[in-house]
Amino acid sequence: QVQVVESGGGLVQAGGSLRLSCAASGSIFSINAMAWSRQAPGKQRELVARISSGRSSDYADSVKGRFTISRDNAKNTVYLQMNSLKPEDTAVYYCSVDVRPPLSNTRVYWGQGTQVTVSS
Repeated sequence: QVQVVESGGGLVQAGGSLRLSCAASGSIFSINAMAWSRQAPGKQRELVARISSGRSSDYADSVKGRFTISRDNAKNTVYLQMNSLKPEDTAVYYCSVDVRPPLSNTRVYWGQGTQVTVSS
């Protein structure tokens, strides 16, 4: 089985920065894309950033220019550097990893989430 664990969330003032980390472990054969999503109370889960195995990245319009996604394949870890944080960034942030076992379809595994709270 594959486990996904996020860390690095917390409370920060508007304009501040946080760096989230997500480590995957377990029966990992091949990790393709990795992504960060977030969900605020009463809202749908939103894709924030995604990074491919080739390290091309994509961002939601709301975070472009402020957030940066990166990965360390040797550590099976993906990061989300969040700068110039705004109160509207407050949400639970979830990490997901796409794992493709041999002769199998890609499966998506999710972490438990880490809370990010930005005060005004």
